[in-house]
Amino acid sequence: MSSSSVSAGILKLATQYSTYSGFILFSFGVIGNTFNLLVFTQLKLFRTNGCVFYITVESISNLVYFCFYITITISTSIYGDVAIGGSNVWCKLRYIVAQICALTNFYMICFSAVDQFFSTNHHYNLRQMCTLKVGRYLSFMFVCFAIIHGIVLGSSYVIQPTLGCVLSNYAWVQYSTYFLYPILGGFLPIIIASSFSMLAYRNVRHIVRRQLPIVRRKLDKQMTAMVLMRVIAFVCLLLPYITYRIYAINFPISQSMPMAYAISRLIQAIFLSIYYINYTISFYLFIIFSPRFRRQMKFVLVKRYWQRWKYWCCSINNRIEPDNNIELRNSQMGSDENI
Repeated sequence: MSSSSVSAGILKLATQYSTYSGFILFSFGVIGNTFNLLVFTQLKLFRTNGCVFYITVESISNLVYFCFYITITISTSIYGDVAIGGSNVWCKLRYIVAQICALTNFYMICFSAVDQFFSTNHHYNLRQMCTLKVGRYLSFMFVCFAIIHGIVLGSSYVIQPTLGCVLSNYAWVQYSTYFLYPILGGFLPIIIASSFSMLAYRNVRHIVRRQLPIVRRKLDKQMTAMVLMRVIAFVCLLLPYITYRIYAINFPISQSMPMAYAISRLIQAIFLSIYYINYTISFYLFIIFSPRFRRQMKFVLVKRYWQRWKYWCCSINNRIEPDNNIELRNSQMGSDENI
């Protein structure tokens, strides 16, 4: 078997792997992040919680990432650069959106861990520092920073005939190698998220000693456990991709070397699929490790949406309904604070 046929087979395998894994992760990611938004926005218990606000922003960012970037990636894996027409505009836009959503995802995880540390701290002054208002300002400022950073860095990507969409400026290559991937998008969010999630877990172990309402204690325990599991998954999924990106930026492989190029495409597909799990997994971690979150999701789907859907169907069949039936139905929906 000739080397050209072997390289063609590896490229085909890489394309199939990217396509199937992309569609699977896209489906699970859209479903999971949509359920996150439904649960966290519908329950009154979560509406004033700063940590939940960060998770909500993260879920919105993840949906944007899936709807734009993974669609482009799957198209590119099937059709190559023809999918984006070999256009520098699409090349730049692809990486601009990727950088914005990636940094937003990373640092919303960090902010949620920091918020849990302060909100579970035994010092009253520290607990008062992280409010929902502060969270909104912080999120807004960071998203603005991520947009500016993404536009500036993404604008330096161009299409080269043999290398594809790559950084054209040596200064930006150095910046990505020594600051963006190892620090800003690597060890900095990993260290922040890991440290504060562990400190929050330590705080919550002693939360019983403090005089707090039982609803607040349950919520703090739930959110701390959810954030801790999210951070563990975040660290495990981010490190392999960061290592790969630093290598790929400094040693791009030309299509003039078919075997090396085919192997690099397969390795890229594997590392990207691992990386994409980070944008998919939060909802499924919450479902697996938080029995209370499972009850809350069931409450939202059954008591809220199912009841509304039944009421809507009944209202079509019977336009006039006694007020006491409506009040009875509303009373059956219950309060979410006791879930």
